Amino acid sequence: MSEFHLIRRYLTGVGAARDDVLVDVGDDCALLRVPAGQALAVGIDTLVAGVHFLPDTDPESLGWKALAVNLSDLAAVGAEPAWATMALTLPEADAAWLAALARGFGALAAAQAVRLVGGDVTRGPLTITVQAHGFVPDGRALRRNGARPGDIIGVSGTIGDAGLALRRLLAGEPVDEALRRRLERPTPRVALGERLRDVATSAIDLSDGLLADLGHVLEASGCGARVELARLPLADQVAAVVAPHDDWMLPLASGDDYELCFTLPRAAAAQLPALAAAAGCPLTIIGEIESGDGLRCLRTDGSLWRGHGGGYDHFAAT
Repeated sequence: MSEFHLIRRYLTGVGAARDDVLVDVGDDCALLRVPAGQALAVGIDTLVAGVHFLPDTDPESLGWKALAVNLSDLAAVGAEPAWATMALTLPEADAAWLAALARGFGALAAAQAVRLVGGDVTRGPLTITVQAHGFVPDGRALRRNGARPGDIIGVSGTIGDAGLALRRLLAGEPVDEALRRRLERPTPRVALGERLRDVATSAIDLSDGLLADLGHVLEASGCGARVELARLPLADQVAAVVAPHDDWMLPLASGDDYELCFTLPRAAAAQLPALAAAAGCPLTIIGEIESGDGLRCLRTDGSLWRGHGGGYDHFAAT
């Protein structure tokens, strides 16, 4: 099968139909219309076999995740998803594998009203690059640099699930379906991001782990923070691993959570139950923004927990 046959057969007409797509797959460029009064939010992520996913990962789940990690970035700025492009580097033209990838990608795209509008297919080591585009009203995008001392720090969902799933897979241990789904089919918190636009002072998605990602917010905002470890939202399986060994690196630095971490003025705390209900996910307050710099993680007894590293960094270990 040729490159062009693969594109026509599997990557055309993927996702939701949209009136703002004038030309999509099949021309040299897509032609797209940005609504008046909206800023265009653009994010891009690359997934590499053996780095971001195990080589035997189900391709349907892989298609879902390739889009989900990008929609999570849009959620972090409060954007409404609209379009995506995808560039695939494939070792071989495997029709069944590509069909499954397109199904997974398309399922999430349809659910989030996203249209695949272009991309490329080449031969080489398995790599998937997706760029996602969304709209956010002018002047209302969430940023990393708005946190202020006294703000409370919130987190959606639970953290550490994907890290535990990966740890068990690498060790050859059994992983139950719910835990594996958190690793391979994360839920981008798009609805939450849109609802946080007029309430939150800052936001970021948790891709590299809470330590690293909250650290980016603190650096951009020129603040410090206190996190109370007992408040971290942990699934029972994660809590069972953390408790016996004081293993807080699992929820704090494993990454791949794709939850949102955000800051709010303390007066907005009363809005959290309504925000959680509207966004369809639990929200947990885990700490507070402070003056100064650095991130302090405190145990229940008030003692300082000292980690031994940050989040994932592609080049730190080379």
